[in-house]
Amino acid sequence: MHEKKPLYRKVNTRTRGVVHGGGDYKWSRNSKTEKASDAARGSMHAGRQNGFDYTPLFKFLQSKVGENWDKVHSEAMSRLDREEPIWWMVARSPAEEKSSVLMGESSYYSGLKIDGDNRLALVDPELRNEDLKPRCPCCTHTFNGAPFVRKFEGY
Repeated sequence: MHEKKPLYRKVNTRTRGVVHGGGDYKWSRNSKTEKASDAARGSMHAGRQNGFDYTPLFKFLQSKVGENWDKVHSEAMSRLDREEPIWWMVARSPAEEKSSVLMGESSYYSGLKIDGDNRLALVDPELRNEDLKPRCPCCTHTFNGAPFVRKFEGY
């Protein structure tokens, strides 16, 4: 039987210009005002996992709207390296529900939730690409993979 592809992909992290954030520590490590010991600070890279793109997972979850959550979750987990990215898009409680979710700098996706019938559902089924405005003129903003219809209107 053919094994399904994973719902994430490795990104080339050695390419020139790839930035993974950080740098705050370098400004405080020799500070005379900071009295914390090195042990209290912890690892500089604790828990960070660079080089993974979960776009296939986000598209998979969107394609499963209306289906049984237990089956969707089970299939997603069998094709992922860890569970956490699922919850970036799917709200666990009503307090976490958002109509759109920002992934990265400029990629927006429809927010998802688990409804009362244990089915994957959109938080705001009325939300459309035309409703969203870009935050800046320099980035290509997308909603569910399609570029924004509206243009940047200025500060």
